[in-house]
Amino acid sequence: MKNALVMALLALIFAAVPAQAQEDARWSIAIHGGAGTLDPDRMTPERRAAYEAALQNALDAGARVLADGGSAMDAVKAAIVPLEDEPLFNAGRGSVFTWEGDNELDASVMDGIDRSAGAVTGVKSIKNPILLADKVRTDSPHVFLMGTGAEEFAGEQGIETAPPEWFATERRRESLERMKARNLSSLDVDLKFGTVGAVALDQNGNLAAGTSTGGMTGKRWGRIGDAPVIGAGTYADNRACAVSATGWGEYFIRVGVAQEICTRMRLLRATNYLSLGTAPVAPEEEMATAQLAADAVMAEVKELGGDGGIILVTPEGHALYSFNTSGMYRGRANSEGLSEVAIFSGE
Repeated sequence: MKNALVMALLALIFAAVPAQAQEDARWSIAIHGGAGTLDPDRMTPERRAAYEAALQNALDAGARVLADGGSAMDAVKAAIVPLEDEPLFNAGRGSVFTWEGDNELDASVMDGIDRSAGAVTGVKSIKNPILLADKVRTDSPHVFLMGTGAEEFAGEQGIETAPPEWFATERRRESLERMKARNLSSLDVDLKFGTVGAVALDQNGNLAAGTSTGGMTGKRWGRIGDAPVIGAGTYADNRACAVSATGWGEYFIRVGVAQEICTRMRLLRATNYLSLGTAPVAPEEEMATAQLAADAVMAEVKELGGDGGIILVTPEGHALYSFNTSGMYRGRANSEGLSEVAIFSGE
């Protein structure tokens, strides 16, 4: 009898806990453009306006998809493509340079409906790596492709390419040259991590996440960060949440940040459900549960020596942030009329 009770308890914890029913075509989206050491005193009004406009443009693109009844995955891609095309961010056009002077791009996506996922790393000619990552998810038998093989697959799928000059910017080249001339580390020249990402909940109650990056300035030996690693930089599960991360990738990989947050959320949600029976959980408690899980995992990253941040959307539509840096380029919108972008901590 005792064993039966234990098994029943475990089944409740690890099964999908019923989410609150979607009401009034509820949808939600959050985006990020990197987290790091951001100083308000060094941010000119013109530069701030440029970042805010770029964030708002991407946020609006994703929100339109959701408002029109589109899928969470389509909204994630719609939000990330303009961020990849915007030289202000370290993804697609405007990506940082490797030690050898190339731009190597990484991206990943995950659909919370069935936890299907796709990722690419080390591609050099793909205009929008997030679109290729999704093609890996939908049109290949694999999850993760790299380098020339990924580009060969892209050619077969008709994914748009671009020449090296499309990705290169003078600002990023100067960062590499400064790094080499002064024997600096990547963190000395990259005061922020410009990885971009989006997470979304659609009107059907489905979640999705995506992340895209150029990596770290001066990266060597084929270094891969967390952005294309499912479970580290990207994760989505309709039973828990959708997460996209940005930061010092080595630490995010070690902690398994994105999946760890979702796992903790499933456990916390199950605990709430068991303690309250079939009574609905209050919205503020749902939000607090999500924030608790995210903050705890980001604290673990900090304890190990890493920094960065995450964006998160829950099955109830709560869009949250958690970061242990002075700022994170971010935005969120929902079906209730919220639409905001922010840069620094406390905003």
